[in-house]
Amino acid sequence: MKKRIYRPVPQRWGQIRADSNSSTSFDKEAYEAERLRLDADAREAMMIRAEAESRQTDSNSNAWKWEIRKRIWDLMERENIAQNPRPVHHRIPNFVGAGAAAQMLAGLQAFATAKCVKVNPDSPQKQVRYLALSGGKNLLTPQPRLRTGFFSILDATILPQGAIHEACTSAGAGKYGKPISLDAKLKVDLIVIGSVAVDPRTGARLGKGEGFAELEYGMLRYMGAIDDSTLIITSVHDKQLVDDIPVEKLQVHDVPVDVICTPTQVIHTNTTIPKPQGIYWDRLSPEKLGQIKILRELKKRIEQETGQTLPCGPSEKLPPTAERRLGRQRGQSTKELQ
Repeated sequence: MKKRIYRPVPQRWGQIRADSNSSTSFDKEAYEAERLRLDADAREAMMIRAEAESRQTDSNSNAWKWEIRKRIWDLMERENIAQNPRPVHHRIPNFVGAGAAAQMLAGLQAFATAKCVKVNPDSPQKQVRYLALSGGKNLLTPQPRLRTGFFSILDATILPQGAIHEACTSAGAGKYGKPISLDAKLKVDLIVIGSVAVDPRTGARLGKGEGFAELEYGMLRYMGAIDDSTLIITSVHDKQLVDDIPVEKLQVHDVPVDVICTPTQVIHTNTTIPKPQGIYWDRLSPEKLGQIKILRELKKRIEQETGQTLPCGPSEKLPPTAERRLGRQRGQSTKELQ
């Protein structure tokens, strides 16, 4: 049975806006402290979830994903091809040669002609963000974990002189980026996505396990900003290329890639994996929905518009012992920032 995805009726909806940021009043120190706190909490939660899911043996188990991720993270640390922030575990790993991979990507005709590029906010794609802005493109980047808003768009032509390097950082995007709404009229020409592992034969990709890349893709699809023809590119180290991602075990919301750029090569995957068509509410857990305000607002508006109750996915709730452990660590990390 085909999964239902719900499309907007934008002419009848009000705008869903993130809070505006002003570069004159932007508190970089507070922004970074909060970002680092959320990042630490999220990585700790993913570590605990990975441990729990790796022990699962049912048919819906994601244990195989964690095995591949851990193998790649361990390899990158062991062979010292990882760059800060380290350790790279439970991150989109920064890698030696990320700048060279970015240059490979920038050499693509699709990048040269793109006017608006969406790039993930992770460290290994920082140079891609710089090349987009320095090339006069509009840069669309998600606000961290979508918890403080939605997407921000940066226009190089209106950035203060000398601000491009700063604008490529998370805090810089928060400072100079213009928040957009789900009703924004936007055409994204190219998507650059981070990966932990990717299969060059099929275009199958694994992220770090949080699912935000899939949600971001689904929302852009929902907005009509992208379609099946929108090229999806990832930049990785050659040793992040794998041949054991089972396509038959991928889920409907998993995003494949069309092109892989490494420091040494460009690979066109000719992927036949279907691209997600929107947000699959029946795969979205209550916990994930609870983290992301804009998704809760969107869900409420769709339900009001359609008169239907949207489905909800299974709970991601951690075992009680893991919840208590994470709660203690969150309390400690909060104290450290005070």
